[in-house]
Amino acid sequence: MWPRRVVLGAAVLPLTLLVPRDAPVDFAPPVPTAAAHERPRPVPHGVPQPAIVSRAAWRADERMVREPAVYTGPVRAVFIHHTGEADDYDCADVPRMLRAVEESHIKDKGWDDIGYNFLVDRCGTVYEGRAGGVRRSVRGAHTTGFNADSVGIAVVGDYGRGATVPPVLVRALAELAAWKLMPGSDPRGRVRLVSTNDASRFPKGTAAVLRVISGHRDTYQTTCPGEALYAELPAIRAATAALRKGR
Repeated sequence: MWPRRVVLGAAVLPLTLLVPRDAPVDFAPPVPTAAAHERPRPVPHGVPQPAIVSRAAWRADERMVREPAVYTGPVRAVFIHHTGEADDYDCADVPRMLRAVEESHIKDKGWDDIGYNFLVDRCGTVYEGRAGGVRRSVRGAHTTGFNADSVGIAVVGDYGRGATVPPVLVRALAELAAWKLMPGSDPRGRVRLVSTNDASRFPKGTAAVLRVISGHRDTYQTTCPGEALYAELPAIRAATAALRKGR
């Protein structure tokens, strides 16, 4: 099923923010913007910030958030995840889906906030995940043992074996990774990270040598991300490197 075409306009965002949280509504995604108080600007290595739909725009329930953001060091690694829903969703439904993910992470898993730093849908739209500022190094709850000095990006969907990963999605992941990785990082290279949790594939205190852009399954016993998405990691690394060329 192809997502219905949504006409985006400057008036959409204010209207969506006026809708009460408990009112049923057909949500039309706003024009992607920087998160509130976070105007787009280059980071030190010169890669521009991609458009990001703020938490306010997708109506994250800030009342559920249990603790303020915790900050960590510069981003040395990117971990790609999936959320597990069917891939044929309508992109206009993504804000509602993100609110369900937020509720699951906080109420079911007991986390302080949604675990992922960012989420990307099948239409290539990037959403702010965990609160704390999109330009800051917010410690997430996405990759057991390796949440420090990393960023977790979840793709909305499953993308299991045989699925087709839209090129616009690959491009969005590359743009986000290129922007968030610290200066000097090689997206096609490797990084040494020390595990902080015995529940990962690497016992606590073990130094793991990982790809700078890795899948969740590389550090944890899981099938995340799905086979088709995991198979796209080389393409994502190459596209990220091309965006950072000369930086």
